[in-house]
Amino acid sequence: MTTVTFKSLEGVGLVTLNRPEQLNALDLEVRHDLDAVLARVRDDASIRALVLTGAGRAFCAGGDVRSMPSGAGAAEAGRRRLADHTQWLEALVQLDRPVIAAVNGAAYGAGFSLALAADFVIAADDARFCASFSRLGLVPDCGVHWLLPRVVGLQRAREMLFTTREIGALEARELGIALQVVSAATLVEAAIAFARGFCSASSMAMALSKEILRSAWTADLHSVLGMEASAQGIAFSTDYHQAAAARFRAREPQPFPPDGWSGRPVVEAKPADPSTAGAAPVVPDRRGQ
Repeated sequence: MTTVTFKSLEGVGLVTLNRPEQLNALDLEVRHDLDAVLARVRDDASIRALVLTGAGRAFCAGGDVRSMPSGAGAAEAGRRRLADHTQWLEALVQLDRPVIAAVNGAAYGAGFSLALAADFVIAADDARFCASFSRLGLVPDCGVHWLLPRVVGLQRAREMLFTTREIGALEARELGIALQVVSAATLVEAAIAFARGFCSASSMAMALSKEILRSAWTADLHSVLGMEASAQGIAFSTDYHQAAAARFRAREPQPFPPDGWSGRPVVEAKPADPSTAGAAPVVPDRRGQ
């Protein structure tokens, strides 16, 4: 793989989109490589959490416009292009480990969807989020209709999708899109440190809880209670719980959460200069779908 790189860092997988000259725009090769990397992570039990970021000055500028179909037959080709090449998005959402998106620079169009597919977003102070599809007369895709309302609510999602308004890092934190805002220089370090805290948690309990959270949006309370009961039965039977219960009875310390890990960086980024707030990032060739 050349468009996506992967590193294993003591239990944390670091996935980097690697088309910096194209601002990590998603063409079919990137989508294929994301599929392959996520399959590798899924099959590797030593990877306890995942960090996803972009090389260079952007997280992901969206779909690569130059690779999009046009002309005769474009409607069917466009439908197939998405229907056949969005497995990576489902795989990312359904991954049974915590996923942290470390967003640097532009997260436009499908890049915005990619960030939202993570469990947590840590944004650099220069991060910019934009559902830019309508700027090219396109329908928002890559699951953003499903992902965005769950974070910001339906009315805010309509605003972002219909107006294509850019969201800066600090506003993204206020809206719940970003959990943290840190300096661009410390972004990946902060994301890895946050991810590493999950390495001492029960992987089974995390996986079960992620699955219930996904299902709970469309389930009634009775169904969720049933899912929780079934999941708890599995969790009770794990070696992790048995050892943790023994430590609890002996009044011994637990491995999770680890000492010194709070889920927050030591120093968050300072508010941006008001004179530069809202300045749009450079996105060549109007990519962003």
